[in-house]
Amino acid sequence: MQSDADVAAATERVKRIRAEIGKVVIGQADAVDHVLLAFFAGGHVLIEGVPGLGKTLLVLALARTFGGRFARVQFTPDLMPADVTGHVVFDARDNAFRLRRGPAFTNLLLADEINRASARTQAALLDVMQEGQITIEGEATRLEPPFMALATQNPIEQEGTYPLPEAQLDRFLLKVVIDYPSLDEENRIVELVTTDRVGDARDVSRVQQVVTPAEVLTLSALISRLVVAPAVRDYAVRLVRETRSWRGIAMGAGPRASIALVRVARVAALFQGRGFVTPDDVKQVARPVLRHRIALAPELDLEGTAADAVIDQITATVEAPRT
Repeated sequence: MQSDADVAAATERVKRIRAEIGKVVIGQADAVDHVLLAFFAGGHVLIEGVPGLGKTLLVLALARTFGGRFARVQFTPDLMPADVTGHVVFDARDNAFRLRRGPAFTNLLLADEINRASARTQAALLDVMQEGQITIEGEATRLEPPFMALATQNPIEQEGTYPLPEAQLDRFLLKVVIDYPSLDEENRIVELVTTDRVGDARDVSRVQQVVTPAEVLTLSALISRLVVAPAVRDYAVRLVRETRSWRGIAMGAGPRASIALVRVARVAALFQGRGFVTPDDVKQVARPVLRHRIALAPELDLEGTAADAVIDQITATVEAPRT
């Protein structure tokens, strides 16, 4: 169990990171928090939203808060796995083969419109996410932590896309949905981007580094030791198991979802300044953890029922521990 002083200090550091991101990312509070939840839980994020909502800006700002490296890959149908991971080239001057590292050798990797790439290229990225290493010509190279992949997909344009299979969706710790900003937020965004600036280039110069990569790993290690009472862990497992028999769900979530609920709930507890997880922490993260891990029955799809609505019904029905 972590001391109250350690938890308070860790919470303050996370708040500073959140405040720095807030200097350039207007609104989108849930999206920012969910990305930070996944970041400190050591997982990856699938982001869904129409273009122009600040997904790249969010990742750039997060990278600056810990002095990390950032890379972006635009996924297209002709993108090859080597374009993501890298490849070996022959150097005629030295008469030797040399590794040319791809964009995946970074701390934060933004895979833009991942569903536009072929299944083979998608699999190459997902292998990197799962193993934390890249294998080229039989030689494995570990990625320098922290490493996080953020994949985006456009929910509207589906022509010419290769949807991620359910087994691959399960590799993402969270699915984050970014919606349009409010009227006030959009006014603030326009003011920020058009005042004393030419063009619409992303400016994250105001974001300051407040932690180091080593401190990020220390924070993640502290979070992994926060207390999860057996009753709370059992509650998370019962929520996931309920998705497997719930009327209107064609395919429920697997055990990886139970693990994800506990991992992410720990980070949510730290955000609240606590060294222990409550049932409310589990409820709070149920939507982003489960929405991409369940498949609704065709009749619910026809009715326009969203996965989030079904998840809310489950969390309202499954009894939470009272102590």
